[in-house]
Amino acid sequence: MKKISLLFTQFLIGMALMAQTSIHDFSFKTIDGVEKSFADFKGKKIMIVNTASECGYTPQYKALQAVHEKYGDKVVIIGFPANNYGHQEPGANTDIAAFCEKNYGVTFLMAEKVSVDGKDIHPIFQWLISQKNNSFEGDIRWNFEKFVLDEAGKLIARFRSGVEPDAEEIVSLFK
Repeated sequence: MKKISLLFTQFLIGMALMAQTSIHDFSFKTIDGVEKSFADFKGKKIMIVNTASECGYTPQYKALQAVHEKYGDKVVIIGFPANNYGHQEPGANTDIAAFCEKNYGVTFLMAEKVSVDGKDIHPIFQWLISQKNNSFEGDIRWNFEKFVLDEAGKLIARFRSGVEPDAEEIVSLFK
């Protein structure tokens, strides 16, 4: 009976996610616990990045901050800390926020720590990985994957971890 109940719950969640037509249908909590709606960002592009503090890609925080400073009038950058890959984000939200500020001067928006893979994947990431786009779809493979959404909240591009946030193929989307 429990297995049927779990399958039914997963089915209902899947149906609800399919009903979401844009990222603007979602909300999230910031790293300091404030509820924030993606609808607040209508008219701007959004770049969502799953981040981690103890990863080989962690220095990308510096490039993310530079993109935020240069293109912040056109794009909202949101880091979503996650501990799914290599246990490279072990800290609590307060630890993560302090690390980002101290080491990289991060002033762009950071969300609370979430899961971006597995049975407990956050609904935003479940929706993002299910979107068909011009780059690729499917599961996130590692920390620092980047999702770029247009002003209407539709996914327009996705980049793997090795693509730097300030790479021309990304920033050209903000010009």
